[in-house]
Amino acid sequence: MAIDRSKVAVGFMVAGVIAVLFGTVMVFVGPLIIDDQIVKNTMIDPKNDMTYTMWKDLPVPFFMSVYFFHILNSQEILNGEKPMVEQRGPYVYRKQCFKDNITFHDNGTVTYREYRRFFFEPTMSVGNESDVVTIPNMLVLGAAVMMENQPYVLRLLISATFKKFKETPFLTKTVGELMWGYDSGLVDFLNKYLPGMLPTSGKFGLFADFNNSNTGLFTIFTGRDDIRNVHKVDSWNGLKELSYWRTPQSNMINGTAGQMWPPFMTKETTLPFYSPDACRSLELVYQRPGVAKGIPLYRYVAPKTLFANGSDYAPNEGFCPCRQSGLLNVSSCRHDSPVFISHPHFFNADPVLLDFVEGLHPTEDEHGLFIDIHPDTGIPLNVSIRLQLNLYMKRVSGITETGKISEVVMPMIWFEESGFIDGPILSTFRTNLVILPAVMEYMQYSFIVLGLATIVIAALLHHRIKRSRSLLALSSSTAEIPSTSDSGSVKPGIETQQKTAK
Repeated sequence: MAIDRSKVAVGFMVAGVIAVLFGTVMVFVGPLIIDDQIVKNTMIDPKNDMTYTMWKDLPVPFFMSVYFFHILNSQEILNGEKPMVEQRGPYVYRKQCFKDNITFHDNGTVTYREYRRFFFEPTMSVGNESDVVTIPNMLVLGAAVMMENQPYVLRLLISATFKKFKETPFLTKTVGELMWGYDSGLVDFLNKYLPGMLPTSGKFGLFADFNNSNTGLFTIFTGRDDIRNVHKVDSWNGLKELSYWRTPQSNMINGTAGQMWPPFMTKETTLPFYSPDACRSLELVYQRPGVAKGIPLYRYVAPKTLFANGSDYAPNEGFCPCRQSGLLNVSSCRHDSPVFISHPHFFNADPVLLDFVEGLHPTEDEHGLFIDIHPDTGIPLNVSIRLQLNLYMKRVSGITETGKISEVVMPMIWFEESGFIDGPILSTFRTNLVILPAVMEYMQYSFIVLGLATIVIAALLHHRIKRSRSLLALSSSTAEIPSTSDSGSVKPGIETQQKTAK
């Protein structure tokens, strides 16, 4: 039985039309399917194995690198000369984070506490925790500034107390002691007779309260009712707003808890988050796009206005009393201790701060903070948060330990908290949220291209078949015409011959 090639061509044209229609429908429906999958995978839900695990246990390498500003001329500083410092570090600690006491609520929120532990990594560090460095003594120089406006007699008494417990204006201790605490007779005395005056009841150290601690009781939205609110903070320690600062705007608890953000970000989207360690909400802004291991990302950085003073940036007036731009006064949430936060080496700060301390060299690559984030999911791929701890110190009459110290914001340490997605988590993330959506996108356009190609080829084939049939029919007709004329011309010839014979 012969195959009708014309019908076959028509069949291919129909198939091509169906492929084009399917591809066109997928162009519109495909993104909706992908977005729906993103919503399901970014919602805080124990059923979402990958993202829930990332949120709950932070199963990626995360490190804290600490740099000390070792003082080179402590005696000269007491005589009023400019401080000279030398950066020592990094001393690297692996940071382990996990959430506990997780409780889901009917209103679409979840409450938890996040705990953190630090483990020293000698192979990643420049030295050991036994290395010795010299930094300002916060107990002496910080207390001196706090007592500046107290009666002179009380200041003399404080100075005598410092001498009794052999507290000097500068500390020379090991890295481990400065980080996690050292024994101090003064601290024991104050905790016994003036409980609550110091932030710690045990050893005194810069990070003594960080290790084996939690960041407070967070309640955040799961995104169940509105994915645009996922990870956003509803309350912290039961508070909807803070009381550290001078204006309602400054006391607002904005954004997320600083680990993930809502999906479907654009270049106009900002990254707001609440930091218990900074005692305020912070906000990063879009800088540029990029790609990391095949995954598209947006880089967010700190704007110059982040730590600007109220004179240079009016919305920051609530965080005052302020000094130069580039310094955040956190004394209101640090027991009134004259402590300031800044970017390392006073990066993005008022240049005058560099004139008062020798040995600082700020650069964006080394001292700027950033977060690289996958815009479709709001999941960070690479994080580097860099901050510096500074002590405001000066000569205070009656407290002889301050000598002739010139008024200065003195850098003590800066640290970088960094982490990035890698290993199996990265592979799963790339497969589910990058490769599969890309394959779906390619498939929809492939159906359209293949369908159009099938339609064109089938149409040409159908046209060729029709033309071949027309030519064949015309050829047959032409072949029949000569045979008829030949038979008609015989008769006259015969008749002529007959007439001639007669």
